[in-house]
Formats: sequence, C-alpha cells, structure tokens
Amino acid sequence: LIVILFTGFLGSAAAATMSEEIEHLLGFVADSGCTFERNGSTYESKEARAHIQRKYDYIKNRVKTTEDFIRYAATESSMSGKKYHATCDGKTITSEEWLTTELRRFRQQNP
Repeated sequence: LIVILFTGFLGSAAAATMSEEIEHLLGFVADSGCTFERNGSTYESKEARAHIQRKYDYIKNRVKTTEDFIRYAATESSMSGKKYHATCDGKTITSEEWLTTELRRFRQQNP
C-alpha cells in the first residue's frame, strides 16, 4: 500500500511540475514584449500567448512533457509547417530555440 501511495504521489508531482513549467512559458511569452511571426504575419506577445494556449488546449492529450508542449504547440504551424519566430531586441530566433532556452533557465532556478 505504501508503495502504491508513493508511486501515485510521484506521478502527481511530475504532472504539477510540467504544468508549472508550461504556465511559466506561457507567461514568459505574454510578458516578453517580443513580436512573433506566424505564417508570414506578426503578432504582439499577448496575441502569441493566446494562440499558443488555444493550440495547447487542442493538442493537450498528446503532451507528455514540457518539451512536447514546445514541439506541438509553440514551434510551427500545423497547417503550413512554417516555423514560428520571436523577435526580441532586434534579434530573431525560432520560438523553439527561444522557449527551450527559457525552459532550461527556469529549471535551473527551480530544481
């Protein structure tokens, strides 16, 4: 019984961690002040966050890790296959690189 309870506790702790990481990344996008390019159009950071949230809500059942969240909800258009980009302080990078870097930083500060 103790093993079963302990295993269940570990499972919920992992899910909470993933949830916290995803919420952090969504907040990071919204508060970034960066512009986002998606399918040739640019969007403000709060619009980008709303789009990524809608996409995440749609594909949530496929997401098993925070890296899956980035890959499936915040990397590229599922319609055109074009990569998403973030432009911050005049520098443009893929949203995948940008969010993965932030996830690493967040994990280092929140072990």
